[in-house]
Amino acid sequence: MNYKHSLMKSLTRAEEQVMKVLWKLESGLLMEVVDHMPEPQPHKNTVATILKTLVDKEFVRIELIGRIHRYFPLVSKQAYSKGTLSNMAKGYFDGSYSGIVSFLVDEEQLSVQDLELLLKQLK
Repeated sequence: MNYKHSLMKSLTRAEEQVMKVLWKLESGLLMEVVDHMPEPQPHKNTVATILKTLVDKEFVRIELIGRIHRYFPLVSKQAYSKGTLSNMAKGYFDGSYSGIVSFLVDEEQLSVQDLELLLKQLK
């Protein structure tokens, strides 16, 4: 899945939940997606509407199997995560990723051990 949006569109919380299911399943029929949604599971019509929106936003493609639709993610979880993080850095931290890290440390969401692990991975 190397599909790239020139401008990563944002997703609503509900759209992200559906995408998380599709990323996990790699593809799915409507009822498969519904069955893998977190509790309380939304109604199948709600999921169908969200899937249509995701198709319109070019995050998902449909493969027709007779009259049944199978849904496939067009955008990988990694690409979406990267775009979301980039948008957050631009929107809230003047484009600075170190600003994000500093914020996480200040908010005690990132420990010294986490930072040491990150440094080790960078080396």
